[in-house]
Amino acid sequence: MPIAVDIDVMLARRKMSVGELADRVGITPANLAVLKNGRAKAVRFATLAALCEVLECQPGDLLRWEAEDAAMEEAADL
Repeated sequence: MPIAVDIDVMLARRKMSVGELADRVGITPANLAVLKNGRAKAVRFATLAALCEVLECQPGDLLRWEAEDAAMEEAADL
């Protein structure tokens, strides 16, 4: 998928656990894991806003676009 999710980066910077973030945002840890691991097909703006508020960041700190070719090359390297 050409949208990469960098929630792990922000969690590390804020020294926050997935469970704490999920609790403070108001979503289940399972749903946060789906989003964090790039398996979500969509994210509500309300959820994105809550993530940004809790992590004190901008949406662009959590989501970024990657060209399909770059994503395929990265997956092939794994």
